[in-house]
Amino acid sequence: MSVDLCHMDYGRLPSERDDHFHRLDAHLVATDTLMRTLDNIEETIEAKAMTAIYGAAGFGKTMSVNAALRQVAPDITYRLELRSGPTPRDIRHGLFRALGLPGEPPTRPIEFDTLLKETLSETFRVLVCDEAQWMGRSSFEYWRHLWDDRHTDIAVIFAGGDNCYRVLKREPMLASRIFIWQKFQRMPENEVVATLPAFHSLWSGAGPQMIRNIDRAAAHGNFRNWVTITKHMLNGMKKKGLPEVNEDLVHWVYSKLGNM
Repeated sequence: MSVDLCHMDYGRLPSERDDHFHRLDAHLVATDTLMRTLDNIEETIEAKAMTAIYGAAGFGKTMSVNAALRQVAPDITYRLELRSGPTPRDIRHGLFRALGLPGEPPTRPIEFDTLLKETLSETFRVLVCDEAQWMGRSSFEYWRHLWDDRHTDIAVIFAGGDNCYRVLKREPMLASRIFIWQKFQRMPENEVVATLPAFHSLWSGAGPQMIRNIDRAAAHGNFRNWVTITKHMLNGMKKKGLPEVNEDLVHWVYSKLGNM
């Protein structure tokens, strides 16, 4: 199925506030995972290579990649977010818009590829393919086709779910071209306890044991879960006129979470 181009997110890096789920007004914390992502992206750019950053949903892949690129390559990064089984045609059109190319896209694939390769040979660029788990073999092959061309001057970063890893690893020709593999996993409990008070002031008044209990019962080391819980906590405090988190509020939030 071809992706609807009107629902793709093109172009430059979003603002830091847009990284947080629910647009939560929170702070970026230099966790071990974030610093490792920064190192890996710096090495990828230096080598003009392709890198795969993957893992289950909610572990902070997109946020970490965006934060790292804002620091090391904000002016040369072009980002695509692909959904619903994108084809090479969708990637061509996505790059056309992300790169801000003038006029109408070429109708013939050969002409389209020539235009993209010529553009990508003019100056070094970092191309980010977010939600890469939606891509199949032919789409990854198309990125390889662009990167392999001896005239293009690019680094490519794939950020996606575990399927991104599985598709790439099934194809030795693709897998052999990945410079760095970085898997995102759930945040260890001790890191959760250390990170939450710096992430949002809501948690600065909560005791470490309360944070541990919430993580074990509902968040499970998943950063996106923690953002959702924080948003519900803030809404509950406002509705109930509470100055800080308490156990009654925690259980009120649990009632909204389903089987997190």
